[in-house]
Amino acid sequence: MAKVKETTGIVGLDVVPNAREVLINLYRKTLEEIKAVPEDEGYRKAVESFTRHRLSVCQEEEDSEMIEKRLGCGQVEELIEEAQDELKLIGHMNEWKPWGIPDDYECEVIENDAPVPKHVPLHRPGPLPEEFYKTLEAVTSGKLETSKKDEPAIASGESQSK
Repeated sequence: MAKVKETTGIVGLDVVPNAREVLINLYRKTLEEIKAVPEDEGYRKAVESFTRHRLSVCQEEEDSEMIEKRLGCGQVEELIEEAQDELKLIGHMNEWKPWGIPDDYECEVIENDAPVPKHVPLHRPGPLPEEFYKTLEAVTSGKLETSKKDEPAIASGESQSK
């Protein structure tokens, strides 16, 4: 009998019983929406890379706990919120078009060296999964190819671990 998750343990974040399906749909939509960003932009390359990786993990794993374990980026409910936020950001990026700034554009840089108050926590994110760095290296070296199923495939012929 499959375990039923009763709570996320995070205030205001409800359990999503069909989280895997929700994530697959969000990741597919993200891969479609990001196509509006120019192909040579770093933002697009990064979003496509980690989204393809996450999509492939969600397609390979049936169990939410295994998805969480393999991705190492929090609970599936947190991943859903993150994917929804990424879709919103893609919309804003397409509106703002930060890649269309002329080379001769100058902007004022304002530096603020004020100390952070003691009551404000300094967020230090944990390390990313090793798979993220492999994918990042493949993207930056130009060795990342994509198959018809939007799953990553490294051109050197290495098989992805499952």
